[in-house]
Amino acid sequence: MTQSPSPIHDVVREHYAERIKSNASCCGPSDCCSTDSNLYPVDLLATLPEGESAVSYGCGDPITLASLQPGQTVLDLGSGAGLDCFFAAKKVGETGKVIGVDMTPEMIERATSSAKRMNITNVEFRQGYIEDLPVESNTVDVIISNCVINLSPDKSRVFAETFRVLKPGGKLAVSDIVTDGPLPEAVKQSLSAWAGCVAGAVEAKDYIGIMEAVGFTNVSVTPVFFDKETVDSALDDMKLDVKEYPREDVYKAVYSAKITAYKPA
Repeated sequence: MTQSPSPIHDVVREHYAERIKSNASCCGPSDCCSTDSNLYPVDLLATLPEGESAVSYGCGDPITLASLQPGQTVLDLGSGAGLDCFFAAKKVGETGKVIGVDMTPEMIERATSSAKRMNITNVEFRQGYIEDLPVESNTVDVIISNCVINLSPDKSRVFAETFRVLKPGGKLAVSDIVTDGPLPEAVKQSLSAWAGCVAGAVEAKDYIGIMEAVGFTNVSVTPVFFDKETVDSALDDMKLDVKEYPREDVYKAVYSAKITAYKPA
């Protein structure tokens, strides 16, 4: 399959490109994704070279969730400016390898430049779509992702691709936005809400169902709920193309989650 960009891809890519140019979070300064370095434990942050930024482009900590080991090959879906790849590179060591895939050229350029500046030699960044991964089959030990899969309009294809590239027995460890019920139709139809990490979120039970349908086993989704103020800020920042929508429905529905699954050995 050769992925053709959809209008959602175009909007998200443009959104990310603007964010990286302005050094802002990919999901916006007040969206559900966070720019706070407190997403990660202190010992992980300490692995960054002195003076390097710990600004997060995600909504969680897939590195700790993944329990990475020396020598593993790791793939980051939607690697952005590379922060999680740099953490992973330290975890897997010189005998391991990290691959970051992102569809936004500006992100690839920034991540590659940062890796060179920090002299991180066991990481590489490839431009491509997570629905059509530029990675060989059965070559990856662990796949990580941080607040990215919700942005894809074809999640079934994303999980089919992740299943393809994982080695038998491989692990998927993801932080992502999911819902505990259907989103208001006005939110789902908003392209700006897609770029803001909300409109593309699916119900947790559907997320699990999609993963199991392609072959994943032992799928686990652990919620981390947002508070009302966080969701208010996110919706205000999205500039939705509708004037009225039931916020109470969004308050109850949207949350970040820790997600793990395995490809059978």
